[in-house]
Amino acid sequence: MTPIEDREAIAPSANPLGLDGIEFIEYATSKPQALGQVLEAMGFRPIARHRSREVLLYRQGEMNFIVNAHDAGLPRGVPPVERPVIAAIALRVRDAAAAYRHGLARGAWAVPTHVEVMELNIPAIHGVGTSRIYFVDRHKEFSIYDVDFTPIPTVDRHPPALTGLHFFGVVQYIGVERTEDWTEFYAELFGFTPLPDEERFGVLPKGRVLKSPRSGSSEFFLQLIEPEPGLLDIEGEELFQRIGLGTPDVLATVAALRERGVGFVESPGVHTDPRGALTQSQLGGVSFELVHDLRPMR
Repeated sequence: MTPIEDREAIAPSANPLGLDGIEFIEYATSKPQALGQVLEAMGFRPIARHRSREVLLYRQGEMNFIVNAHDAGLPRGVPPVERPVIAAIALRVRDAAAAYRHGLARGAWAVPTHVEVMELNIPAIHGVGTSRIYFVDRHKEFSIYDVDFTPIPTVDRHPPALTGLHFFGVVQYIGVERTEDWTEFYAELFGFTPLPDEERFGVLPKGRVLKSPRSGSSEFFLQLIEPEPGLLDIEGEELFQRIGLGTPDVLATVAALRERGVGFVESPGVHTDPRGALTQSQLGGVSFELVHDLRPMR
């Protein structure tokens, strides 16, 4: 390459997929009513039912949670069990088909889809464990929910966010010495970058934090956590463990949630303070982490 050509060389895009935040989080469980009660205590409201599957859509503000109790709709055919698990994360992208091809070209594993009548084909790749990562480009005037879901009558389809709650990030448990592998996975496929070790959020600052390539209110984070040294089950299970919710005022949010019956972990190691808080685990492992975040909501 000549000096002139080198001067005009164009670097790869820092946001190759046009990533624009999280569209929805999907839980799988055989006890959807019990999980629904947990979500409603957190301020979410059921607003729609899937047209052909045992699936409910919960929402508050810009956040969508899908509760899936439909056997055939789960990753790799795993039947739903009582303990809810995070089965999928959907990412908003500029072009879902292009994002899917981009992932496959860089080594991602395709997830076969089984689209029924009156359903959209939402492309997906395999994520951690048995989870899926979906790509969604219909999230503005006409969304995926307008096709796949039927609104629940008389219910507000856009319930406001409690004390400004919004998606902040996802905590992922990984295997021993797997931090670099997963860092490369998210960097290569999505353009995530690791934060400096001194830059931390909330009250559970372990592991490595990755930042999505999008700036502004749609930016979100992934926290990769390896097993604690000395544990008997040193290999551990790789999975999406919990969801982080941002709030401009942690203490005000904790007070509002406590009034709704939500309990919080209060121990010498983890306790509520202005930086963050952790809800008590329910249904065998469902918890939410609150993180102080002053970024404006979209």
